[in-house]
Amino acid sequence: MKKSVKAMLVGVGALAAASAWAEGDAAAGQAKSAVCAACHGANGISAVPIYPNLAGQKEAYLANVLAAYKSKERQGANAAVMWGIAASLSEQDIANLAAYYASLPAGG
Repeated sequence: MKKSVKAMLVGVGALAAASAWAEGDAAAGQAKSAVCAACHGANGISAVPIYPNLAGQKEAYLANVLAAYKSKERQGANAAVMWGIAASLSEQDIANLAAYYASLPAGG
């Protein structure tokens, strides 16, 4: 019984988080994306192989990754750079950027 209650609570939490990210404004995200373009390309397609493409990624994934960088939970080779960038983003900024990059075609 405890496992099913825990699973239900986790599921409700994930659903609530997904709902929050779905409220992003792609136009506002585009306006905020200039700093991202330096590494990830103006259209979300990076010209540098070590930087991931953002265009066409799932909105919830992008929002979760940015939130993880903001909280310094996400580690890796370029994490320190992303920690600094994400630190200045509000939750709404994160939702907007995720909505913007998710709206772009994956092929650029």
